[in-house]
Amino acid sequence: MEADLLILGAGVAGVYAALAAEERGAKVLLLAKDPFPSGSTPWAQGGVAFPLDEEDLEAHLQDTLRAGRGLVDPAAARSILEEAPRHLERLRALGLAFHPDPTREGGHSRPRVRHLGGDRTGALLLEGLRARLKAPIREGWTALSLLLEGKRVAGVLALGPEGPVAVRAGAVLLATGGFGRLFPVTTNPPGATGDGLALAFQAGATLRDLEFVQFHPTALPSGALVSEACRGEGAVLLNALGERFMPRYDPAGELAPRDVVARAVFQEGLRTGGVYLDLRPIPRLEARFPTVVAQARALGLDPLREPLPVAPAAHYAMGGILTDLLGFTGVKGLFAAGEVASTGLHGANRLASNSLLEGLVMGHRAALAALEDLAFPQNPEPLPVLAAPPGILPSLREGAGRALGVVRRGEGLAAFLRFLEDLPLEERPLASRAELEAGSLLLLARLMARGALEREESRGAHFREDHPKEGKPRHTLFRKG
Repeated sequence: MEADLLILGAGVAGVYAALAAEERGAKVLLLAKDPFPSGSTPWAQGGVAFPLDEEDLEAHLQDTLRAGRGLVDPAAARSILEEAPRHLERLRALGLAFHPDPTREGGHSRPRVRHLGGDRTGALLLEGLRARLKAPIREGWTALSLLLEGKRVAGVLALGPEGPVAVRAGAVLLATGGFGRLFPVTTNPPGATGDGLALAFQAGATLRDLEFVQFHPTALPSGALVSEACRGEGAVLLNALGERFMPRYDPAGELAPRDVVARAVFQEGLRTGGVYLDLRPIPRLEARFPTVVAQARALGLDPLREPLPVAPAAHYAMGGILTDLLGFTGVKGLFAAGEVASTGLHGANRLASNSLLEGLVMGHRAALAALEDLAFPQNPEPLPVLAAPPGILPSLREGAGRALGVVRRGEGLAAFLRFLEDLPLEERPLASRAELEAGSLLLLARLMARGALEREESRGAHFREDHPKEGKPRHTLFRKG
């Protein structure tokens, strides 16, 4: 198997990148671990945050900087936001009918979030893009390791339905998403095990700011999230005493940035015994948020009659593979876009609905940049496969939930890191999908715990109870060797 551009991952960044490459006549191969629709994109109930006009571009930038708590790269954020309206027009030209009235979500100073089908934006966006894609999405393919010749990536060793296959390519684009499955409760799908980050790390790329994992403030007991847009439309948070508490934590109330709301929900849950989201103030609730209502009813809950029990759940990795604004990782032939990458847009805390936007802009950019740098070495060899026993995952997740959750402490992080260092992580010629995923999660747990322990401050999604104040802004970088 061979292609000009090999894309790993079939979420918004991967599929949009494939469309861009096809439009320029490239031969594209798109591999996905799981059946389509896969990745986190179809789970996204929120929308896409597009600046409304030139004036709103500045407001959107300031909202992004404020949410990111000092670690957003202003030039990167401006660059991505400036390009955003062009992609909104392109999507409309492709026939994707966004609702004409934007909504407001947490951390945004005004309504600018565009939706498709109420709370089904991610799913409908992905379906709409795939319908226009010529290349098939090859499902059930797990990338085990990257192929290298010298210091250039030239494809992947993949585990397909009939066994391992070397897939050659002029360039590789990682669009594999995050690693929410490190945690016991997450809004992420089962395949979100950080494989792309581990592949890039093994090849010499730099991973940045892994300690910043966003916890969605309002997840149901099943892990299904209740969209932030619900709070934008009037839903309120109540503690177990029936008190509305968010105004005590932030003047923006329920529309404060996610890190603030997640900590408040966590603390009120500890203090009073539980937290609930009351959706009844939302007009036409069932029509506006059909997915939320259906997910609640599947648990025997009726949001039209009673508030829903909610708690924070691991949701989004702000950190990732360090890239430039063309998606280049610093390793020749290797690009990354979407949640797997760290462009500088999100900083220490992502602004709501900036993620799908980044996937669109950076997926498109990375595809075009990759096509400008194609090369086909003759004798690439696979790197070793990183693997661990799948049996470690229950204790790994339990420990991550305790040590790396919404509130962290130094002694807990140090103890968890010692536990992680005792777990077996090895390099092999081949591994099963389960062994690869366990290896990826173990590697990322070690790096994340180390970064969280070394960051003796509280900033955005990283809150240290023993270091509750912000220090000097800095990034955490990890590179192999």
